[in-house]
Amino acid sequence: MYASCVIMGLFNVYAAVYDPEDQTKLFDLANNAGRQLMFIGTGVLLIISILVIDHKFWEAFAPIIYGACIFLLLLVLVIGSNVNGSRSWIKLGAFSLQPAEFAKIGTALMLAKYAVQPNINLTKFKDQLWAAGLILLPMVLILASKETGCALVFAAFMVMLYREGIQGIYPAILLIAIVLFILSLFFSAVYVSIGLVALGILVFKFVIPRYERTRKTATNMSIIFGLMIVFVTSVDLIVKYVLQPHQRKRVEVLVNPKADPMGIGWNVTQSKIAIGSGRLWGKGFLDGTQTKFNFVPAQDTDFIFCTIGEEHGFVGSAAVVLILLGLMCRIVFLAERQRNRFARAYGYCVAGILFFHFMVNIGMTIGMMVVIGIPLPFFSYGGSSMWAFTILLFIFLKLDAQRPFTLSRA
Repeated sequence: MYASCVIMGLFNVYAAVYDPEDQTKLFDLANNAGRQLMFIGTGVLLIISILVIDHKFWEAFAPIIYGACIFLLLLVLVIGSNVNGSRSWIKLGAFSLQPAEFAKIGTALMLAKYAVQPNINLTKFKDQLWAAGLILLPMVLILASKETGCALVFAAFMVMLYREGIQGIYPAILLIAIVLFILSLFFSAVYVSIGLVALGILVFKFVIPRYERTRKTATNMSIIFGLMIVFVTSVDLIVKYVLQPHQRKRVEVLVNPKADPMGIGWNVTQSKIAIGSGRLWGKGFLDGTQTKFNFVPAQDTDFIFCTIGEEHGFVGSAAVVLILLGLMCRIVFLAERQRNRFARAYGYCVAGILFFHFMVNIGMTIGMMVVIGIPLPFFSYGGSSMWAFTILLFIFLKLDAQRPFTLSRA
């Protein structure tokens, strides 16, 4: 599946940058397709290195790898180059390195090592705070470099924490907050608040058993739904005073796609046109007009899926979705079979990260999510993302290779 993804990704990057007038060459390092091929080639060297290294290395050196990632995130704040308003790149000659991509690997290793320690119980608040700190430290540093999209990816670690014992209330709170935030964008806070009050009354009257309808239960429910209403009424303040101007505009475009069609909404509008124009079978490889005339900015990176949709249609898009979903399901299946808890926890970290990228990237290209600028795994152009996803995946495959020789869930 990995090979299928990177090969299809390479040809779609080539299609996105192809210029029929100068006959863009695949092996030419002067264009992104040639550089992507180089990134894939060096990725093969990384794979060989990972498979040669002893599997115990990753758990033993997780704190050092995590520390190195934190150091790079601090370093980029000092010497980083400003690209599109984000200070998150370190220049290395003709190429650039994005430490935020590799921070996912270090955090996944460190969090997996921490979560499976014999003296750690993720049902205890103290241990939960330490786990949250391991996630929040790189998130804050990435936010400081104004790379909001990469920072949000770290929320995906909630998948692993839930699997390893954290109470379901935390994922539930996160999900409820997301739903309420979205509802507050599309509807007035007054209407959402009235809906919450009505929902609370219905739950108390018809869901909670009669013998549990006590004053204490009513008080607890009033507090919970009251906090929800406070959150709903504060969404406007968050959008106005917490988000940066370009982020506010992206939220406005999600709510009203026609708000700024020639400005911040251009990418999404043209992306949907490109995907829709592909219809069932697509226009054919290298025949996408939206792609060829550069109507969609960043069509070889964040918006690579619109190239897939235009040239390969619904069938090609569905194939890409199924392959990525198949890869993630396979990772979860293998994670559940691990006898070593560290390997299992790390596997869930990998699955969570891939799913977040998959869901948000495709969602933003079809106008269902806010554009936050994160790549589609193994498809989008970029050396840092290609290497980071490759390392992330093959560390888990190396750990899984030792499963037959592991006797217990130590």
